[in-house]
Amino acid sequence: MLIHSEISRSEFRKRQKVMNTQKEKNKALSTDINDTVTDIVQKKHRNRPDLANYGEEHAEPGDNARFLRLARVSQTLPPIDISDPKQVEDRINLYFDFCEQNDRKPNIKGLGNWLGVDATTVNSWRRGEYRGGTHSPVIKRAVDILEEMWWDYGQNGKCNPASWIFIGKNAFQMKDVQDVIVTPQAPLGETIDAEEIEKKYRELPEE
Repeated sequence: MLIHSEISRSEFRKRQKVMNTQKEKNKALSTDINDTVTDIVQKKHRNRPDLANYGEEHAEPGDNARFLRLARVSQTLPPIDISDPKQVEDRINLYFDFCEQNDRKPNIKGLGNWLGVDATTVNSWRRGEYRGGTHSPVIKRAVDILEEMWWDYGQNGKCNPASWIFIGKNAFQMKDVQDVIVTPQAPLGETIDAEEIEKKYRELPEE
């Protein structure tokens, strides 16, 4: 037993040494990758100082952690019977209350997460394609609130214009409309009726 124990300890030390060596290699590799990525980004933005913080222009310290913390709340909620419109409505009101209390902008994706369904299902209920008689009115009222807030953000300069347009087109089915007026045109000039053509033909001199 003692021999077996000594062999096991020896083997354990060897394996531990191999693991430590591999950890050091992985750490060095990770450092090299980070340095390479940083170098690429710096070269790409070397002549564009305005892109130095691309993707983080308006992020304040702690923003990402706060957004993640608020998004994960939906995963802690008990499931509801989504076939019951009353439970759906109660959960929607709970979501809006949560957003109000935490100063968070509500959105269709978050609404779906709190209900336990994806955004496609929310939009399907909204259009009446599924559970139209029971769920469509409930969802429409909720989306009407989201859309009103979207208008408020845009009218009061509380949203990046490009983001505002993107959300409007993808969440609220907004689209650019251009009126095109089609005016008939005669490519060969003004239209001449048959009688006038015949009159002009008779006026031609005989050969």
